[in-house]
Amino acid sequence: MFSLKDKVALVTGASQGIGRDTALALVEAGAKVAVAARNEEKLSALVKDIAAAGGTALVVKMDVADAEQVKAGFKQVIEKFGRLDILVNNAAITARRPGDAHETG
Repeated sequence: MFSLKDKVALVTGASQGIGRDTALALVEAGAKVAVAARNEEKLSALVKDIAAAGGTALVVKMDVADAEQVKAGFKQVIEKFGRLDILVNNAAITARRPGDAHETG
């Protein structure tokens, strides 16, 4: 495995699935990780797991569909870690339309 020691990463959509696993892999490689998503509770649980494993992480509550939240999130990462080296754009934005297969109600 390669080393990301002293690198700072931001992972969007990090509360579950691929984003969560990516954040954990980055920490394992030595990076400090800011984990971003809308679900602050899941992010907090992830940060606890990272800290228990000896890593460093930051919760960034962010909806990537809101430009102001994105700007505030980047500012939060820079204020905490001083820089950002890696960005993983994992979060998705979907526009649901009438008749979509996943539409409910």
